[in-house]
Amino acid sequence: MSKVAEKRAEQLAKDQLKSIIERIERLLEEKKAIGDDVRDVYAEAKGNGYDTKALKTIVKLRQQDPIEREAFETILETYMRTLGML
Repeated sequence: MSKVAEKRAEQLAKDQLKSIIERIERLLEEKKAIGDDVRDVYAEAKGNGYDTKALKTIVKLRQQDPIEREAFETILETYMRTLGML
């Protein structure tokens, strides 16, 4: 490979790496902004009298597969009954 071609390939690799890093940085900024927005919604909910811990649990449960969630809830209920919590 000629020196010109090597330099071109090296510059292309540098540009590609820089582009990847910049894209990751932009996405992380967006992720932070979205996280801030989510916190704002929870703060609004709390201001309206909702329990944010319960809301976070509901959001987490709704993201789970319904069958897996049901199996987990069954196990949890069994444990709680065994411990006299229900």
